[in-house]
Amino acid sequence: CSRPSEHRMSVKCLKNTHSRTAHLVTMVQMSCLLSFQLWSAINVPICLYHCSISTNSSCSETKMSPVKTPRETQLRIGKILGTLNQLMPPRPFTHVNTTTSATHSTVSILNPRHTYCRGDQLDVLLEARDHLGHRKEYGGDFLRARMSSPALKAGASGKVTDFNNGTYLVSFTLLWEGRVSLSLLLIHPSEGVSALWRARNQGYDKIIFKGKFVNGTSEVFTECSLTPNSSTELCTYLYGRDQEAFYCEKPPHMPCEALTHVTTKNREISYLTVKEKSLFHKSKVGIEMMKDLKNIDVSHCNSKEKSAEKCQIGMKTPVPGGYTLQGRWITTFCDQIQLDTNKTNGCLKGKLIYLLGDSTLRQWIYYLPRVVKTLKFFDLHETGPFKKHLLLDAEQHIQIQWKKHGYPFVTNHLYSVIDEGFIPQEIDRLSGDKNTAIVITFGQHFRPFPIDIFIRRAISVRKAIERLFLRSPDTKVIIKTENIREMHIETERFGDFHGYIQYLTLNDIFKDLNVGVIDAWDMTIAYGTDNVHPPDDVIGNQINMFLNYIC
Repeated sequence: CSRPSEHRMSVKCLKNTHSRTAHLVTMVQMSCLLSFQLWSAINVPICLYHCSISTNSSCSETKMSPVKTPRETQLRIGKILGTLNQLMPPRPFTHVNTTTSATHSTVSILNPRHTYCRGDQLDVLLEARDHLGHRKEYGGDFLRARMSSPALKAGASGKVTDFNNGTYLVSFTLLWEGRVSLSLLLIHPSEGVSALWRARNQGYDKIIFKGKFVNGTSEVFTECSLTPNSSTELCTYLYGRDQEAFYCEKPPHMPCEALTHVTTKNREISYLTVKEKSLFHKSKVGIEMMKDLKNIDVSHCNSKEKSAEKCQIGMKTPVPGGYTLQGRWITTFCDQIQLDTNKTNGCLKGKLIYLLGDSTLRQWIYYLPRVVKTLKFFDLHETGPFKKHLLLDAEQHIQIQWKKHGYPFVTNHLYSVIDEGFIPQEIDRLSGDKNTAIVITFGQHFRPFPIDIFIRRAISVRKAIERLFLRSPDTKVIIKTENIREMHIETERFGDFHGYIQYLTLNDIFKDLNVGVIDAWDMTIAYGTDNVHPPDDVIGNQINMFLNYIC
């Protein structure tokens, strides 16, 4: 069998001879069995079709070579996983009383003052205690710090430093004048973090994928997955140069090429014990730890405004990267211009914009026509909420396209996979130039799966961006991080703990690449929007930040 083209999807079928247990590795086993776990998902006996996809649905019995992920990618995945495992060591517990208690933990302002000035830093020391009042001797609690002035529609995130001994430093930069309230939420105790981390990496089967195969008037649904976990004959769909894979059970009397749509639903499975589940009851998630602290009054104090350089791609984003005041997002590291309708029209003129990601980025393409009235949707004769969306303004030569990212994509809607939007492939198809801009976001749909899936995709996206910059260094690429979401929905599958780990991972993988960053995690904490789809004022400010990068 010949090797498939690196630039095109190839289809293969296989008989899986591996045990399912290769993918159900415990947290303790994960470090020492890392290589086996990753390679067991890709080193399988296969039959590859030629570059032009064959219509033959049967698999040859000849011995074939396994598909291999590049060694440097494997090493990078292993290194990142090792770092994450060190951040979240196993924290078994015998009783809920030994876990961190928001009520018994103590917070105190360091070096308190009568007068605080705009621009000052206010530091708070947290000493974590359990429900019996005993000091915790280790860190790892998942905390969220925020300061706000509701009357001013103002908010900003705080920075948490974990000393790994039960104490934390919580730092706030006082960015506006007025009465400010401080908040520190205990999202999960360290024992809950440890349980979620183990449960996440223990299996790929929290989500059921169903593939729809069509042959003339016949339709058949079979089970699909991100790993070859069936003993039946499988169709394997490979994407990109690193050949990330998606598998479906092959329906009888139908070729693998007959797959047209996919849908998903949650599988009734959990890798948490009954005792661990008790840590994630609604009453125990997101508990305030600063309820006894009084509000802080912040004065102007003749503080001088620091001059900042215009916002541009490649700038490093601090914490916090900005704050909201009167509903407007104001950056802390660059001079951001607020664009009105006319300026927005001028900025977009002649631009080709590709929005690649999930529905939090699809919100942009719904929002833009309300601001730029000349932008009109072009009917591509597709159906469903996850179809490709296209906005056009022929006179101004503006084209804006949204396309969902490739597997995993979690929704109970049936969505087409005929033109699957695998982000690295989409980037490889673009020639790029100074008037081309790409916005990328992914993460929400990766939360229910072991972290290696997300790491592998992030590395693949980075490689594609590097290839793009070789042929077109003037192309503008912006990464939008994922945002926080509802705090009490499906913690094991979709909780913000998983999003935060991905946020840290993404920042590490892209930190030295010349891309712009829209820190939606920081922004949505500042706005206090615990919604997977933030309101329009947040979306408008994200788009304004994007326009500042490209114009």
